[in-house]
Parts: sequence; structure tokens; C-alpha cells
Amino acid sequence: MVDTVQLEAAAFRRLLRHLNEQRPDVQNIDLMILAGFCRNCLADWYREAAAEAGLAMDKEQAREAVYGMPFAEWMALHQAEATPEQLAAFEAARQRHG
Repeated sequence: MVDTVQLEAAAFRRLLRHLNEQRPDVQNIDLMILAGFCRNCLADWYREAAAEAGLAMDKEQAREAVYGMPFAEWMALHQAEATPEQLAAFEAARQRHG
């Protein structure tokens, strides 16, 4: 029988595939503006879950698990410089949502 954890894990893997394979063009800052979280947040949550399970994991290991490659490589391939408009929208969203 499939349990909730297996379903949640499958949904998480699909989210990562979607973000990393189908939509690598979506910038983290845009995710932060619209949803209040980004790939880096997912990596932080992943690392926190590992710590709660008693597993040692650093920030780079967690980011590699989420991005599917080393973070520096992801940035070189996909990360664009934030525009002034994105930075302004990010700050406005941050002020609205704390």
C-alpha cells in the first residue's frame, strides 16, 4: 500500500523536475515575488528535513539535491542578473508579506 510520504515524495520530485527541466527559465527572484519561495528555499527546507532525520547536510549538498547539479553550474547555465524591475517587485512583495 502506498502511504502519504511516498505520494508527497513523488509530488516533490515532480515539482523539482518541472522547475529544473521544463522551466529553468523561471528565475528564483520571480518565484519569490509570486510565491514567496524559490529553489533555494526548497534546498533549505530539504537540509532542515535532513537535520531533523539526523543526517548531516550542508547548504551546497542540499542545493545540489534540489537543482540536480552543483549550484554554481546551475547559475552559470540559467541564472540571469535581476533587473531593476524584478528587484523593485521583490522588495514590494517582501514588504507586503514580511
